[in-house]
Amino acid sequence: MCGLVTSKKNKHMKQIITIALLVIGYSISAQSIDYNLSKKGYVAEGYDVVAYFSQSAKKGSKKYYTEHDGVQYLFSSQENLDTFNETPEKFVPKYGGYCAYAIGAKGIKVDVDPKTFEIRDGELYLFYNSWGNNTLETWLNGPTEDLKAKADKNWEKLK
Repeated sequence: MCGLVTSKKNKHMKQIITIALLVIGYSISAQSIDYNLSKKGYVAEGYDVVAYFSQSAKKGSKKYYTEHDGVQYLFSSQENLDTFNETPEKFVPKYGGYCAYAIGAKGIKVDVDPKTFEIRDGELYLFYNSWGNNTLETWLNGPTEDLKAKADKNWEKLK
């Protein structure tokens, strides 16, 4: 009788462990993109990703906050928050918000200056700009389409 009880307990424990592993696996795969997050945990250093599309970089506010794909976004207005919530995929920065030039040219993840950006073909690209190295200028002055193609390919390996 004792062996039967132990066997049932082991079977039950195996079921619990299996379910736990499935839940953990699902939560890991749910965030499919590796995002470049600020120290406070915001995409694009807390800048409003919708505002970029009107050709301005605006700091977001905690008053206008949402989560998408497991990460946090701030917005400068309720209107921009609502716009994002309608079609968030349209506004998510390319390459998880890492420097587009570094992803393309070197296949590495580099932080960005959120004020240095480009909208190309309806997509938001962010760039490193510090210590006299503005990678947006390099991106624009080089073979941009080649770099973009390389960045797309490199990102598949990095994310």
